[in-house]
Amino acid sequence: MKPVVYCYNRCTTCKKALKFLDENGVDYELIPIYDNPPSKEDYLKYFKESGLPIKRFFNTSGVLYREQKLKDKVPNLTEDEAAEMLSSDGRLDKRPLLVYGDKVYPGFREAEWKDILNLE
Repeated sequence: MKPVVYCYNRCTTCKKALKFLDENGVDYELIPIYDNPPSKEDYLKYFKESGLPIKRFFNTSGVLYREQKLKDKVPNLTEDEAAEMLSSDGRLDKRPLLVYGDKVYPGFREAEWKDILNLE
């Protein structure tokens, strides 16, 4: 099974993550997150599998996040509402999003990705 990486091609963090994968010889599936964000059902699954707070799946530094004043709204969203919102617009999603089997990680941190992908 290949890891799936949801990315935005202009995102510098995504570029770093893809470089890391390439340098480590990881064969992955790349999905443009703006065009094809994960579905609501996928997000509900990812919330459970990751064990992370829902807020971690939002691009909190993004323009859309600030414009919609989501800082005040996200803490009060149900999982269902958050999944619906994230799946509706890829600009809201934290990127890159790594999905590998039952492991999910929003954002790029080399140590976490090494662990998830069983590298080294």
